Amino acid sequence: MKVTKKQIEWGGRTLSLETGKLAGQANAAVVGRYGDTIVLATVVSSAPKEDFDFFPLTVDYEERLYASGRISGSRFIKREGRPTEEAILTGRLIDRSIRPLFPKDYFNEVQVVVTVLSYDQENDPDILSIISASAALSISNIPWNGPVGGVRVGLKDGELILNQTRTEQDFSDLDLVVSASGERVVMIEAGAKEVPEKEALEAIKFAKEKVQPVIELISELVKEVGQEKAAYDVKKIDQTIEAEIIDYVKDHFKEKLFNPDKAAREDAAGEFKEELYKLFEGKLTKAEMSEIFDKTVKKMVRAAIVEDKKRPDNRKLDEIRQITAEVGLLTRTHGSALFKRGDTQVLTTATLGSTSLEQLIEGMEGEWTKRYMHHYNFPPYSTGEVRRIGSPGRREIGHGALAERALLPVIPNQEKFPYTIRLVSEVLSSSGSTSMGATCGSTLALMDAGVPISAPVSGIAMGLVTEGEKFEILTDIQALEDFYGDMDFKIAGTEKGITAIQLDVKIPGLTEEMIEKTLPRAREGRMFILGKMLEALPEARSELSKYAPRITVIHIPPKKIGEVIGTGGKTINKIIEETGVAIDIEDDGTVMISSTDLVASEKATKWIEGLTHEVKAGEEYEGIVKRIMPFGAFVEILPGKEGLVHISQLAPYRVEDITKEVKMGQKFKVRVTEIDEQGRINLTRKFVK
Repeated sequence: MKVTKKQIEWGGRTLSLETGKLAGQANAAVVGRYGDTIVLATVVSSAPKEDFDFFPLTVDYEERLYASGRISGSRFIKREGRPTEEAILTGRLIDRSIRPLFPKDYFNEVQVVVTVLSYDQENDPDILSIISASAALSISNIPWNGPVGGVRVGLKDGELILNQTRTEQDFSDLDLVVSASGERVVMIEAGAKEVPEKEALEAIKFAKEKVQPVIELISELVKEVGQEKAAYDVKKIDQTIEAEIIDYVKDHFKEKLFNPDKAAREDAAGEFKEELYKLFEGKLTKAEMSEIFDKTVKKMVRAAIVEDKKRPDNRKLDEIRQITAEVGLLTRTHGSALFKRGDTQVLTTATLGSTSLEQLIEGMEGEWTKRYMHHYNFPPYSTGEVRRIGSPGRREIGHGALAERALLPVIPNQEKFPYTIRLVSEVLSSSGSTSMGATCGSTLALMDAGVPISAPVSGIAMGLVTEGEKFEILTDIQALEDFYGDMDFKIAGTEKGITAIQLDVKIPGLTEEMIEKTLPRAREGRMFILGKMLEALPEARSELSKYAPRITVIHIPPKKIGEVIGTGGKTINKIIEETGVAIDIEDDGTVMISSTDLVASEKATKWIEGLTHEVKAGEEYEGIVKRIMPFGAFVEILPGKEGLVHISQLAPYRVEDITKEVKMGQKFKVRVTEIDEQGRINLTRKFVK
């Protein structure tokens, strides 16, 4: 098998694409390398299944710990198991970059598998994976209208950075990933630190420009080793009967389509389909009639929007659905909020905990912890359906990650707010833009919990409908407009700027003009929504819920950590057992004591302060007698810290019998006279009159 390799210098590193060496039985396989990060992208297609009325594309992104020279830290499981959330999100990036470019009438099963073979800890595999998957599809015989290229853009001190490294991301105001073809932007994913719309637009244009050398590189590979695209069968329907159904739908369903009530529209559609099935029974299958109905309704909706500026619920193109917001609904949660926009309703709760409750994550980069989390649930009743409830799917994980990313820039740091924060959004009713509903609800839940966020965040989903050269941007799309429209452009941010972007398209990409018109319209919508949110709660509550733990932070010398922990954890376990608090100690000597009982927290705090306090000569303490010996009494002056009052220092007179002078448990004042060379504390009570 002939090995072919193409490479370019790009962003200060070498990008190479190689085929013909690995995975020879796949339709196509490409090994991509950027820096010392290497991935293998394979694509395979199989014959369509008869009962499929959709395009069955599967994208799997496989992380391997060996790629970074690691073995799992688990004692029992060393093999990679369920994909990490980061792997799932990367798989979604690849999927969203390639899916729009498949022919709409292609229903063969396609599987794209990207495996990370080597990871240098600096060049993230996600961009390389998009490029390699695009190259594999481009040279394969699978019908696909690529190529696309992926690029990452950062922003620091006003300067745009091409393909910032992992280290650079930590200091960047923007982490933007763009997939683009030669002419259009196909996918956007971004997290930002309140970046203004103008700067975000410039970054997107910059990304589109910088991805062109990658498109050319893939095109060169296609010229040399590209296979002829396979022919495929297109399902054909009797055109005469199809025309009859189309005319019938247009004549009898139009009035039922444009109704502000979503449930009424859906009921009408279901009843109308049943009417069609009876009217054209025996001429076509129910599936074929349903497909014609959906295509016809789609055209009707799109034509009404573009030609008549009319939406299915009779809103204006830039009009937002009715919004209501409420906080403090749940009695025992630390914070709660209900956000409703049209028929979309999301309940979000905020829970606060000690830093010991941070999530431990293991991946190719090693192990790290996460103190702020957002989880998103999408139960079947939210769409009026009956289906199995299982573990979160890729969609739920993706929507949760988007809302989490949108709020991350405003979450207070651990020094200011030493808590682990978990948000959970329950979608109670869905009619479009639930992830942005979760974002808005999360902001209010955090404020209700008393979390001092730096600014409130709102989010909105923008839509697009194209008809030839004409197009219209829709503000706050609902489910029907998402289903029949051409894009779902989610944008979240504060009054100052954008914090997160996610773009999905169903057409082969957006022009710069479309993006330029979307961003300012989205800002107007976000500001309107933010105003409605702040009517429910203008600012974060000044105090935490009485059910939330109070965390006391103290700092001890790092060399004293061992004294607090004790041999085998004996000391710290004793403190926890007797007080009931939770204690977390950082390597720099930061100690966080959390408890819902203020008295217990104060007791533990004094105990630790006592253990770590440097006793000095001349200091006075209220001590308690712990041991009595013939030569003197051992007095505890601080928790776990004792000193000796020699018999000659017990009183201003001579003491003959120590047992007559002091008793076990007796309390009295003492003064430190010295700390000897061995660290022993000597005390006196002669100064007491």
